[in-house]
Amino acid sequence: MGFDATALGMAYVLAALVRYEILDRDVVLRLLGVAVLAIAVHLVSGLAWRVYRGRVGVASIEETIFLGLAATSAGLAVFLANAVLPTPWVARSLPLTATFLGLFVMALARALWRYNTDRTFFASGDHLERALIVGAGFTGSRLALSMLSTPNAGMKPVGFLDDDPWKRQRRHYGVPVLGTLKDLADVVTESGVDVVVVAIPGASKDVVKPVLDRARELGVAVKMLPSYSESLNTRADVRDVRDVNMRDILGRAALETDIDSIAGYLTGKRVLVTGAGGSIGSELCRQIHRFGPAELIMLDRDESALHAVQLTIHGHGLLDGRDVVLNDIRDLHALEKIFQDRRPEVVFHAAALKHLPMLEQYPHEAMKTNVLGTSNVLEVAAATGVSTFVNISTDKAADPTSVLGYSKRIAERLTAAMAQRADGAFISVRFGNVLGSRGSVLHAFTSQIASGGPVTVTHPEITRYFMTVEEAVQLVVQAGALGENGEVMILDMGQPVKIDDVARQLIQISGKHIEIVYTGLREGEKLHEQLFGGAEDDERSKHPLVSHAPVSPLSPAVVRGYDLGSNDLGMLQAFEDWVSLPDPSAAHAGSRTSDN
Repeated sequence: MGFDATALGMAYVLAALVRYEILDRDVVLRLLGVAVLAIAVHLVSGLAWRVYRGRVGVASIEETIFLGLAATSAGLAVFLANAVLPTPWVARSLPLTATFLGLFVMALARALWRYNTDRTFFASGDHLERALIVGAGFTGSRLALSMLSTPNAGMKPVGFLDDDPWKRQRRHYGVPVLGTLKDLADVVTESGVDVVVVAIPGASKDVVKPVLDRARELGVAVKMLPSYSESLNTRADVRDVRDVNMRDILGRAALETDIDSIAGYLTGKRVLVTGAGGSIGSELCRQIHRFGPAELIMLDRDESALHAVQLTIHGHGLLDGRDVVLNDIRDLHALEKIFQDRRPEVVFHAAALKHLPMLEQYPHEAMKTNVLGTSNVLEVAAATGVSTFVNISTDKAADPTSVLGYSKRIAERLTAAMAQRADGAFISVRFGNVLGSRGSVLHAFTSQIASGGPVTVTHPEITRYFMTVEEAVQLVVQAGALGENGEVMILDMGQPVKIDDVARQLIQISGKHIEIVYTGLREGEKLHEQLFGGAEDDERSKHPLVSHAPVSPLSPAVVRGYDLGSNDLGMLQAFEDWVSLPDPSAAHAGSRTSDN
């Protein structure tokens, strides 16, 4: 209050010196009276706006706003009081001139105080890593501030890189923008950079991978600021900075989804997820939970997996609520009781056996879970009036050559058959490999690298489609709102990636020298996967990242009439017949006996 009073008094003196050629005794007395009045009114106004009562922090944006309101309202009051007098005490313009001059001094002093105070606590020292921040926007500036104010984090920002021409002369907290991404090599050399930090939450691989490649050529580390959803933090914090992983290199930018259409079939509905403890199922549960279903029913045969997913959603793993259901989809009678009791309106069927080489050894297990289990879930869903049923499929179902592919293609056909019989919408959603899922190639490679190698790759030219589990589930949920009865929805997986490149990138990230050994393609394994069968077209009339294609139905009587006592060759022959069977009416033609 004392400083502001002094600043306003000096502003009146300076304004009078500019306004009057001569300051005689009469002018000085009248000026003194008006200045004292103005100071008093300003202080009262400041107290009324709580500028001087601790309402807001000193030199904050909020204080600047309230200080401006207090000074302006006080200045206008003095201006009007002086102007309405028959003979004004001072020139009519003087109160306004002095008010805004005083306000300028008050605000400038606060800004200088804030600048000096912030820099007092900034980290410094030669022991800190010199960090170059990619991205000079709001997130980058907050990260720089976090680095400067958190010395124990071990990083000190030396500059920014940003391709935006409007930011080329910008400085954040004294840290300058040193160029664009094209200048990375020069800036690293000239500024003695130790680490490059990408401060673009959710940055796509098109941004991350070039930076990673160039930085590694220069011998500097690369780190990333995670997305806000990943870090659960809405502010850029140096303590959240992490190493680059394969998700960053293979993942894509945030996907656009139609929130209204999704909410229309999930919000306020009873939703059941089979295989809720798996990689896809658990992420489905997490994303569905955000849309506020009336009830989220998580079904799985693995109690430990249910414990884990309940913990991530509700913050506890008590396993004593109705949200978790322990059941095997092979058990039709138990499924009937569950569906009749809980009456789900939307079902996401994610339960399946998915390991290709294992199912090649045990095709009957694929039959029991992926085929008969899916048929069980379809039957009870139709019987209880489910309005939307989404069957999770795989790219291996497109022109299948493996037991896994056959079983999932048959599941697609069973879903299409149910679409013809039941009242609700029954669709399938097909996509490729999911990064970070249980059994993912990334986990295998990471484990092999950690143990010193070698890293095993089946073939140097083998390629696969990859998508993060969050991206896949986001599109699955969207597809559930878009799909028409009996269709298979096929997610855009981007470009296929060479597995050999993935292995080499992981080895490069680890900084170790690990040998790669090629083991050869396994039984039923393709060199290149495909998302579409030979008779399917890439039609995207509903969403730019979701294609849809019709599916030929297959009567459940076909699969239920099969003799499970047959040998493995008979099972494989039956799978091939069911996949290619064109006419559902030829139900018993596909049925095989143990003699086959």
